[in-house]
Amino acid sequence: MALLDWMSDGANAWVRGNGVRLRSPRPADYEAWSALRHDSRRYLQPWEPRWPEDDLSKAAFKRRLSIYQRETELGTALPMFVFDAAGHELFGAVTLSNVRRGVAETGTLGYWIGQPFAGRGHATAAVSAMARHAFARLRLHRLEAACLPTNLASRRVLEKSGFRHEGQARAYLKINGEWADHLLFGLLEDEVDHGG
Repeated sequence: MALLDWMSDGANAWVRGNGVRLRSPRPADYEAWSALRHDSRRYLQPWEPRWPEDDLSKAAFKRRLSIYQRETELGTALPMFVFDAAGHELFGAVTLSNVRRGVAETGTLGYWIGQPFAGRGHATAAVSAMARHAFARLRLHRLEAACLPTNLASRRVLEKSGFRHEGQARAYLKINGEWADHLLFGLLEDEVDHGG
């Protein structure tokens, strides 16, 4: 099943979670996104790849949306913004990427929540909602995720969402300009509560 197949119901498709709603990013999201990322920069930077100089510019956001659209059309990724239950206030983002079909039927989850909304369960709700969506609608078999060993909050999000610690990868991703070891987590379709 292509990622776009689930969106044929309408361009405004929402994925609902426990107190959150997920939807694809739009150009109109720029102001809220750039403000949240700007205000959360010191909080997020230790856990993310180094930000380009123009990362928060409107032009960079347009490029980002273009990449998102292309990856979604190819069926290799599904980036979603995380909003409050009413769909008005932006909390962060969750992305299903590196989707591999055939014998794998797997994808990788990544996520971030802005500092003003951290520690309130929004990341767990978003990851859980995306996992249910990936298994039920996109028919994936397995999801993978990784976090820095020192990122205890991210590890807790994965554990609360049902992911199991499967190992550690040395120099796995370049984070904030340095190659960093990561803890690896996995979640199988039959390990997810599809109830909501």
